[in-house]
Amino acid sequence: MLLSLSWLREFTPYAGTPQELADRLTMLGLEIEEIKNPFEAIMGVVVGKVLTCAPHPDSDHLSCCTVDVGGPEVLSIVCGAPNVAAGQLVPVATVGVSLPGGLVIKKGKIRGQESFGMICSESELGLAEERSGGIMVLPGTCKVGAPLPEALGLDTCVLDVSITPNRADCLSVLGIARETAMAFDLPLTLPEVSYPEAGPDAGMEVAIEITDPAECPVYRAKLLSGVTVGPSPDRIRWRLLAIGQRPISNIVDATNYVLFELGQPLHAFDRKKLAGNLVKVRNAAEGERITTLDGQERSLTVRDLLICDAEKPVALAGVMGGAVSEMEAGSTDVLLECAVFRPGAIRKTARRLSLPSEASYRFERGVDQVGSVYAMNRAVALMLETAGGMALPGVALAEPRPFMPRAIGFRPARATMLLGEDMPEAFCRKTLAALGCELTGTDPTGVMVVTPPPFRLDLEREADLIEEVGRVYGLDRIAPRLPRVSKSLDEVPGETEFGFWARVRAYCVGVGLREAVNYSFVGHGDLDLLCLDAACRVSVANPLSEDQNVMRPMLAPGLLGSVRHNLAQGNANLRLFEVARIFTADAEAESTAREAGRLGLVLHGARHPEGWPWPRDEEAGYADIKGLVEGLLRHLHLPEAAFVREETLQWLAPQVEVRLGDKRLGLIGQVAPEVADAFHARTALWLAELDLDLLFALATGYKPGFAPLPGFPPVRRDITLAAPAGVTVGAVLAAIREAKAPIFEDVQLIDAYKPEDGTDRRLTFRLTYRHAEKTLKDKDVDKVHEGLAQAVLASLPVTRP
Repeated sequence: MLLSLSWLREFTPYAGTPQELADRLTMLGLEIEEIKNPFEAIMGVVVGKVLTCAPHPDSDHLSCCTVDVGGPEVLSIVCGAPNVAAGQLVPVATVGVSLPGGLVIKKGKIRGQESFGMICSESELGLAEERSGGIMVLPGTCKVGAPLPEALGLDTCVLDVSITPNRADCLSVLGIARETAMAFDLPLTLPEVSYPEAGPDAGMEVAIEITDPAECPVYRAKLLSGVTVGPSPDRIRWRLLAIGQRPISNIVDATNYVLFELGQPLHAFDRKKLAGNLVKVRNAAEGERITTLDGQERSLTVRDLLICDAEKPVALAGVMGGAVSEMEAGSTDVLLECAVFRPGAIRKTARRLSLPSEASYRFERGVDQVGSVYAMNRAVALMLETAGGMALPGVALAEPRPFMPRAIGFRPARATMLLGEDMPEAFCRKTLAALGCELTGTDPTGVMVVTPPPFRLDLEREADLIEEVGRVYGLDRIAPRLPRVSKSLDEVPGETEFGFWARVRAYCVGVGLREAVNYSFVGHGDLDLLCLDAACRVSVANPLSEDQNVMRPMLAPGLLGSVRHNLAQGNANLRLFEVARIFTADAEAESTAREAGRLGLVLHGARHPEGWPWPRDEEAGYADIKGLVEGLLRHLHLPEAAFVREETLQWLAPQVEVRLGDKRLGLIGQVAPEVADAFHARTALWLAELDLDLLFALATGYKPGFAPLPGFPPVRRDITLAAPAGVTVGAVLAAIREAKAPIFEDVQLIDAYKPEDGTDRRLTFRLTYRHAEKTLKDKDVDKVHEGLAQAVLASLPVTRP
């Protein structure tokens, strides 16, 4: 909203600088976007007096003038306006001045006569849209040589105020004047309103009918007769121009003036164009049409609200008037509408029709139903002042829903607690009273009853009042303090199952897997393909389809379905995971089914699908999926698992059971070719499924601890062993660790090679040695390393090649 500082000072005597006002309003929640001079472009134009005016010797329409602009020399100016005459005070743009249209005044010759400036019209100064037939003639009270904006008393300081949607009361000069008066402890004065009345009572002349009180709580109409439509006085025109509004006529300008001054939208109808002395507020019929003031025909719905006379719609309520009832040059009688409409209805109509207006902008946020009476009378007084005529006594009125004030309980102690700053009761009372609230005494429980003013529709509960107290106190003055912690860290609850699942998902995404989300329903046919026992299945009584007639007892069917879908779309390189629940039959359970959490992993296609510098012909294998499982256990700070070969499932070959101690964690395996073929997989398809409930139980038992960083460097030695087919890598690793060498720290497999002649595999391990108190010497490491190697050779059927 654009706020004229001089207009504000008509309501409250603020004497500070614009920047001080902007800073204070911003801290009150009314952010000032910009402070500007709307007439900056004409600040170089000055008041001049035409001393002489003679016809141009070589033109029948130009005049040669001498003009005093308050400088040391009189200027010679050639002017083409027909109304220029000696003795006039006129606006003069001297050489070097730039006008609003971008024209820069230069010294020149016009048909042989030198011209040192330009005598301007209102349109050339941006003070009128239409080009007039002559120059602008200034009042005789203007001072020669004074800047034109100063001479005309233009509003040269305008603040661009950003109003939040809840502060509808600040969409007017009066609303911001209230905030200013409260902030600087200044009085607030409203313009006096009085005007003569004569003739029959307006309530007997026009009837008001409202079909739905919820859509229109009140509708008032004031009648005027004998008005003369014409231009508004300069002071109203200049003020409207300062806030970016186009002056239209004295009647329309009066409604716009009050709109920005008091925040109440009004509309002036030509009463002679209204049929039947009836104003009816109703919802439109579906498909009903109306032509609005912009000349566009609008198609309406039953949710749109109309203002109608006895025969036809004459306005789109709260949004825009109709073309059939607009004020024109020959209009003499006025019906002035002053109403309140339901904000939601106006907002939907304006948005649907893409027809925003200053009126709808305010109706959408709510207007002051009580204060609308003063706004109507203020507009009537301006119309009679600027257009003449007479107002009929009384008001045509329908108010099916009178305004009912709200009473809110307010506790100063509660304000202190929520704001974190002491808010004495005296300060709270002073602040709320300055905001226009009515207060009662505080009862024994510390509660006072606060009745907000009718223009503060946003104050609905105690928290709103506390926010107002904090806003006026200054939220920037509240010192930052950490909240008091009443519980120790030992009482903080542990990780939830939801949080643990999120941690598992984060690990899977971090290692490059993509999450698959499948239905909990699968088909009996898929389970038969995997040879799963029928006794564990939970059939669906009313399945969506035959492919979804049983609850999944494991994640494999859904994941294999995801593989099939991706392969059908040409995506052959798959690294998928799924975190979900499975369902198995359990007669002892209340629902006859038992749920459990599972993590499923699937690998298919190239090991390095990104290509160079990695080899593209390597396919993902057992080592890849086993590494994902081992990485997850390390991520959860769990001990290393044992991987034991099994042959319990026909559709997995090979099949490896994952064990943590004596607990079965899950399985890893390659899907049998005949089963993989059913899911369109033509190359190796690896799958793993782990028990998330067991992982969660084990992970919650982990207690983080501190260990100092090593103080001395490690020494590493490699050893290669020839292992027959029956000796697993895990057995060798276990044998190395069980040797319990004194300075042994860690071991890892770094290479595995199987000769083409079918002899024993060559396994190369890297062992790390470190002493906690000194730097190791080679001879010390060699002795321990050789002893460890002999221990492994003695415990396993392996050799050193």
